[in-house]
Amino acid sequence: MTVLVTGATGLVGTRLLPRLTGAGIDCRALVRKRKEPVAGVDYIEGNMLDEQSLVKAVDGVTAIIHLAAVFRTQDTDLIWKSNLEGARNLIAATKAHAPSSRFIMASTGLVYNSNGSRPACEDDDASPTLAYPASKLAAENLLRESGLQWSILRLPFIYGDKDGHLEMLPKIAQNMGWHPAMKMSVAHHRDIETAMKLALSGVMDGRVVNIRDDAPTSIYELTRLVGERLEPTSEPLVNPWHGHMDVSLAHSLGFQPTVRTIHQAVHEGLL
Repeated sequence: MTVLVTGATGLVGTRLLPRLTGAGIDCRALVRKRKEPVAGVDYIEGNMLDEQSLVKAVDGVTAIIHLAAVFRTQDTDLIWKSNLEGARNLIAATKAHAPSSRFIMASTGLVYNSNGSRPACEDDDASPTLAYPASKLAAENLLRESGLQWSILRLPFIYGDKDGHLEMLPKIAQNMGWHPAMKMSVAHHRDIETAMKLALSGVMDGRVVNIRDDAPTSIYELTRLVGERLEPTSEPLVNPWHGHMDVSLAHSLGFQPTVRTIHQAVHEGLL
């Protein structure tokens, strides 16, 4: 098995790639510019908008893990161009040059509407208005209609391995106006590997699958873990299920997180 990983130098990719190679999986990485290399990885210089580099990247692979995305920027044109047009280019290259490969797309739980009456399920209506989740949902739809062998993993807030992401949460929460009692689905980097390896086995083929750990945790508790404290309030939480994904499908397919709660991560020094 040879797996192409896009977004290999991003927050998720830099932690997933060495885990995959450590598990004995041959990996190829599409990168704009080589940084510190991971042993055993075949690097292809290019990007999602460079169609010729994509042809070289997909040639001979048996699977693709598509992580590359643009997220926290005010440049909505860049978000749409990178996330939708980039996915369109990669899908086209795969159909033309690696049509039998398994295509796994990393998407986001942010696609779900905020006013749900229960934890969000994969077949719930989704009509995001912000550029990042809207572009990811549009890319999902392209893949679902591609005729390729596909799976889509909707990922939660990812943390751990000293990535600094959890430390950013207090500012994000304040900027977004989140209620401190809002519970957020999260997952450790270790279980992104868990989910991706399961997807590589084929059990998620043709499915959209939510991924998270076993314990959605309040914004208030999460920010305290990094030494910050949001202003507490007794005001009602208007949308109590916002940010909380149902993972019944993932569990039925065999997904079990190895870092079951963020408190386990703290105890084991995994932050």
